[in-house]
Amino acid sequence: MNEAAALVYVVDDDPSVRRALTRLVRLAGHEVEAYGSAREFLEHACGERTPACVVLDVQLPDLSGLELQRELDARLPIVFLTGHGDIAMTVGAIKAGATDFLTKPVREDDLLRAIDLALARSIEVSKSIHELEELRSRVGRLTVREREVMNLVVLGRLNKQVACELGTVEKTVKAHRARVMQKMEVGSLAELVRVADKVAVANPASHTNPANHLSEPPHTDASADARKPASGRIRDQGPIPPTPTVS
Repeated sequence: MNEAAALVYVVDDDPSVRRALTRLVRLAGHEVEAYGSAREFLEHACGERTPACVVLDVQLPDLSGLELQRELDARLPIVFLTGHGDIAMTVGAIKAGATDFLTKPVREDDLLRAIDLALARSIEVSKSIHELEELRSRVGRLTVREREVMNLVVLGRLNKQVACELGTVEKTVKAHRARVMQKMEVGSLAELVRVADKVAVANPASHTNPANHLSEPPHTDASADARKPASGRIRDQGPIPPTPTVS
């Protein structure tokens, strides 16, 4: 969080709640953007900052907080704050990725702690996405034959077995394997397997057949996500009444 100031989005239709929450979060040292509705937030929030999170009211005049949650991605974790929650709603929000679901009245310390946890989650998710983008970029450097060799190598095939399956000679497979290790920037087979697993986990189509991990250059969509407006990057929250206590 030292690389960039943390940004907290506040989405609540009550002006007094927005003012109170904005004041509280700013006193905690974070930047704040406040919006009175889900649609206003989706239209104007850029959603590209990290770390960032959303404090969102469940009941809004247009989309509900839970509906808005479905429009956002994991780089904008959500802290719900509401006076109208129940167990089913809480469980649903948490399962959908919310980091916290707080009910009013809420202690300032509890709310600020939840915000800090959400901002930490934002950093972790962003790092994971950047790592995946880099791995996909490396895979994109491989030729079709190099990807075929890598697929078989990570499945435990020996060079002579790879050569047999691809209809070539072992010497050629060794050359392809060396280029795969170089382009993927790994120093061991174990590291190559870990990289292939990470890419496969992000590519559901490969789950049914591990041999298809890298059958074609993976589509790098994480960077596209980062360019999306806030409508592709946020979740739900609840209102906060005047300091010191939200009521």
